[in-house]
Amino acid sequence: MVDLYRLPVDFPSFDDAGSETDPRKRVEILEEAFRNDLSYVRFVPYIQLHEFEALLFSDPKKLDLVFPGRESELSRLAETAGEFPSPEHIDDGAETAPSKRIIKEIPDYIGRKTAVAVPVLQAIGLKRVRECCRHFDDWVRKLESLGTSPGDAAEK
Repeated sequence: MVDLYRLPVDFPSFDDAGSETDPRKRVEILEEAFRNDLSYVRFVPYIQLHEFEALLFSDPKKLDLVFPGRESELSRLAETAGEFPSPEHIDDGAETAPSKRIIKEIPDYIGRKTAVAVPVLQAIGLKRVRECCRHFDDWVRKLESLGTSPGDAAEK
C-alpha cells in the first residue's frame, strides 16, 4: 500500500498519470506501471486514493475510540465525508488531504497515525470500508481471488 498523496515524481509513469483528471484512473495507471516496473507476476500493487486516512473517513465518528469527548470535531469530519462521493475522493491538497482534515479537527492526531489507525479501522470494520471505498474493495477482491481458478472466482 502506497499513498497517492505526495508520491515521488520519479515513480513509474508519474508524468503520464499526472495528466489524468480522474484520481481513480490516475492510480490505475500508476499501479499498472508499478506492476510492470517490478515485473513480478505475484505483485498486486495498491495505491491509496489519496492517502491512508481516507479509509478512516468511512466512519470518522469511530475516531472517538481513541479521541473521546470530541463529538463536535468528529461531526465536522463526518460532514466533510458527506461532501464527497466517497472517502477516496477527499483530495490531496496540502491543507485538504484526509490527514490534514483530521489534524485540523484533532491536533493530537499528529504523530499518532500508527497507534490510531488499527483500532479505529477495526471499529469501522472491513465491510464498511469496502462499501465506502471502491478502489480499496477492488484491491481486496484481487487478493481474495489469488489461488483460485477463474471459474472459482466467478462463483463468488
